[in-house]
Amino acid sequence: MWIRRVRFRCRKRLEPPAASPTPAPSGDADPLARFHTQPVHWGPCPDKPVPAEMRCAVVEVPLDYAAPGKGTVEVALGRLPATDPDRRIGSLLINFGGPGASGMAGLAADPKSFADLGERYDLIGFDPRGVGHSDPVSCAGSREAEIDPNADTAAILAAMREAVARCRRASGPVLAHIGTVDVARDMDVIRRVLGDDKLNYLGFSYGSRLGAVYAAQFPRTTGRMVLDGIDTLTEPMTEQALTSARAQQRALDNFLTWCAHQIDCVYGTNTRTAKEKVAALVERLDQKPLVGRDGTDVTGFAASLAIGQALYSPQAWPMLAKALALAETEEDPAGLLALLGLEESPDPPDPTGPPAPTDPPTSPESPDAAQGDGFGSVPADNAAAALAAVSCADDPDRSIDKADPAALEREFEQLDGEFRQVSEVFGPRQLVTLLACYGWPAGTDYIRKIDHPGAPPMLLVGTRGDPATPYEWTEETAERLGSAVIVDHKGDGHTGFASSPCVREYINDFLLYGRLPSGTRPCVAGE
Repeated sequence: MWIRRVRFRCRKRLEPPAASPTPAPSGDADPLARFHTQPVHWGPCPDKPVPAEMRCAVVEVPLDYAAPGKGTVEVALGRLPATDPDRRIGSLLINFGGPGASGMAGLAADPKSFADLGERYDLIGFDPRGVGHSDPVSCAGSREAEIDPNADTAAILAAMREAVARCRRASGPVLAHIGTVDVARDMDVIRRVLGDDKLNYLGFSYGSRLGAVYAAQFPRTTGRMVLDGIDTLTEPMTEQALTSARAQQRALDNFLTWCAHQIDCVYGTNTRTAKEKVAALVERLDQKPLVGRDGTDVTGFAASLAIGQALYSPQAWPMLAKALALAETEEDPAGLLALLGLEESPDPPDPTGPPAPTDPPTSPESPDAAQGDGFGSVPADNAAAALAAVSCADDPDRSIDKADPAALEREFEQLDGEFRQVSEVFGPRQLVTLLACYGWPAGTDYIRKIDHPGAPPMLLVGTRGDPATPYEWTEETAERLGSAVIVDHKGDGHTGFASSPCVREYINDFLLYGRLPSGTRPCVAGE
């Protein structure tokens, strides 16, 4: 049956109960006064190495904004002070994506990329609640359900619900309050304690959703805001998955066009047949996986994950070309495993090359990692658990807990053809995400209802060949916000800041000088 074929894949995302936005306080009484007036004590950072001038701190925020006295969450911050303090504008909060990525680790990993902004801003990277050193969530080492391979659909779904329960037990109360709506409110507390009248913000990928939610909740305190790699706010779950598969296939087609112009492309110069051959490879590996040096099976599903990972940056395309050549000609999965970070590459990339813009290294994931004062250890599964929890908390469509197992299987069998028509390589993987939050109640519908919140003009960057955040979402989000200027980056890869000097110039001009063009402005690939 269809669900049985994908059961080991669909436990990648789990959903906490929805968080509801709480209106800003009115009148003189401020129920959050003790959070807004708390001092910030900067000191050593928990993870090494970090830039010499970087300092870290912890800020307390309410566990539940509807009941501020119910408990607290500790949110970890990292700060690089402005290098030209006489011209300092204020603080610039940066979110590097995810959800589940550590902002402190992202800031420490690549401060040079933000050197121009860092002249006049204190650069602030923070670990959102449930992530990294901010009361991290966990699923006790594994999000996978223990499933009998011969079980029927009802038993499989019951096992998935038990896996969710394990995450609840391991994470504690923060799991029920981990969605983007709560994180956006945390950002306003951070703004207040840092002494900024307005929130100046730079968000990549998932960080674009976080910025949009902040602007919707706090339009009057939204300052200069830039969102790069725009996440969807509005699309229903099935359409999200189809659009994502379509974007990944578009990025793969761009890669194959590039590959056809290389001397040693394993698929030759015909891009149409190349597309068919990649799909055939994925199908073949699902029937007969390749085996890595350590015994790891590389299925077609795993191969599609590896291909998708490499499409995030054109700098990884040579490595992808070699990985596919190894798999096709030598039945060696080493290159594909290397793209997944599971095995040493037979031909590793240049270590001096720039890092991917929105995939910074996360905090150390071992309990033995060096910790600074006041910071605890980070569970090994934290990034994956947080990705699951936040993604599901933000979407009211993702819960299908009440569905009849037989009806659910029929629905997925019917959708399979539609998804494969969009992409033989990525369609099946995206279809699996429709089951990702089984076992949890529906998430919040607040984000989907965002509509012209009255925030000041902001800058949105969309990349035409982005495999993760399709350009269509840039236009949709700009319409929803009603106050956005679009930079149309006609390049490849995920986000534009790191790869495009043109994009970077628009972003820096706005954040540093408040200069915002009108309409949609193009940035040609490579410029």
